[in-house]
Formats: sequence, structure tokens, C-alpha cells
Amino acid sequence: MAGVSQTTVSLVLNGRAEGEVRISPETRDRVLQAIRETGYVADPAARRLVERRNRIYGVFTYEAVFPAESADFYYPFLVGIEECVEEAGCDLLLFTSAKVQGERRRIFSAESRIRLADGCVLLGRTIDREDLSRLLSEGIPFVSVGRRDDAGGPVPYVGADYPPAVRALVERAVALGHRRMAYVGAGEGAESYADRLRGFTEGVAVTGVEGLRLATADGLFDCGATVVFAEKLADGVAIAEAARARGLDVPRELSIVELGAPTRPVSTDIDFAGFRIPRREMGRRAVELLTQVLERGGVPQELLACELVEGSTLAPVHEER
Repeated sequence: MAGVSQTTVSLVLNGRAEGEVRISPETRDRVLQAIRETGYVADPAARRLVERRNRIYGVFTYEAVFPAESADFYYPFLVGIEECVEEAGCDLLLFTSAKVQGERRRIFSAESRIRLADGCVLLGRTIDREDLSRLLSEGIPFVSVGRRDDAGGPVPYVGADYPPAVRALVERAVALGHRRMAYVGAGEGAESYADRLRGFTEGVAVTGVEGLRLATADGLFDCGATVVFAEKLADGVAIAEAARARGLDVPRELSIVELGAPTRPVSTDIDFAGFRIPRREMGRRAVELLTQVLERGGVPQELLACELVEGSTLAPVHEER
């Protein structure tokens, strides 16, 4: 119908040129017109064999269940993942057969179906390093949501850029007159916690103020800090309640900065100062990077900026304190 060879039709269908072959716009238009008139659709099984892809993206989460409520920390990630996979014309496979081993889910088991997908997006506060090492050694394409340290090799990831956001919040507190600050949290374990503490430490060093690190809130009210940086929302809520129980006004007598969204729902109506983690954007970008890995290889690593939130819990230092 188009008056061209099968090879030319194949090149037009797949949107690429072969070697030195160049297809004129007129020829391409004739082929596309014939496709429209006949209603032709390429055989998906044959196309998958040629591409060596199933056009299926997997999602594996180390959490006990997949988030189903918008209030869940992981829900926006999945929204972004689903949007981008749909735009790419692929299907999404949620891996639910992984059994809990010890206290954690593990990717690999006798029932593991991880290879059904072309590649996988990994979600979780912490990701098992043995799993990461095996994914790398077996050449299984994946992208982690969240920065991950090396696990026998560099890990492809998209994460939130916490250190600059925390530094900016320290500088904001300094501009409001705070000179003695406390960081409450582990600051270790998951890379995201270490990144938050690093941002706090760098901010304190750059501004020349005094910074204290407390693993828990014990002793907080006796250390003389006028502002506290809470690693977790639950800690921020508990500190605010404890401060009010002591008759302290928040933020007039004690300012509180919260460093991220809760990984578990926390009931509070406090409008904390802090930052917004770009969770939906990270989900979308994880899929884009996974596509890049599948098509071109490599180990992409990206950090997305966090948006500062003004909130109502950071105020100028109370002069009488």
C-alpha cells in the first residue's frame, strides 16, 4: 500500500533509522497513512522478543504492606511511579510474594519473581545491602528511591537533597537570633538520617553557632537550646507536648523545626517549620532513571531539592529566656 519495503515499514514502526538509511518525511507519511487505514498493530509478543523487554516495571517495598491511604508516607511515591509508568506505555507490577525473613522483607527467596519485570523500583526507609549487592552482581536493573551507599558497587538512586535544606533552616534560625541549637535524632542508620545530621552539622559550623546532638529528647529542656531540630515528626510532636506541659510556649520560648514527613501516620495539627520532601517527583524520576538504565545502562544518581516550609513553630528568640 505504501510502496516501500518491509524494512522501511519496520524502521517507521520502531521510530529509528538503520545504519545509513534515512527515511524521507514523505515516505514516513505514506507508511503511517497505510497503518492508519488498515488499523495495523504490531505483534506485542514479537516486539518484546526484539526489544528483549516485557514493558513491565516492578515495585518492591520493604514495608509490611503497600500504602493505600493518601496520608501514608509512601503513597505519593507510588502516585508518581504510576503516572510515569502509564506515560511510558508500560505496566506496573507490585511484588507481593516476598516473605518476611527475620524482621524484614527480602527480595530474593524461592518464590521471588523479580525477573518478571524489565527492572524494579525499590522503596523503603532502609534497604537490605545484601539484596542490593545481589541485584548488582546479577545485573538486574533497578533504581532505589532514596540515596544508598555503595553495596559492592555504586547504586542507582534518586533521593532528596537533605543537607542543603537543613543548612538553610539552620541559617533561618540564626537570622532569628538563635545561637544555641539542638538536634534530636539518631543521625545514623538510614542514609537519609545521616544526611539530615550532616546538614545540621555543616549549618552550625558555617554560621558559628553552638549545636548539640541528642539521640533522644532526654535532657533537651536542661541544655539551654532555644531551637530544636527534630529528625522525625513524632519526635517534634512529643517535644512540643512536653514543652507545653512544662509551661513553655512554642515557638515563643522554644522553637521547633521538623525535618521531613512521617514514615508512619502521626496525629497532630501543629504547622511545623521545616521542609517538604518531593516524594511524588522522586517516584516519577525513579521510573525515568530506570528507563535510562534499561536503554543505555549506567548508574544514574540524582538528588532533588526539598522545598522549605515556613510553618508556625520557628520564631525569633524570646529575649527573657
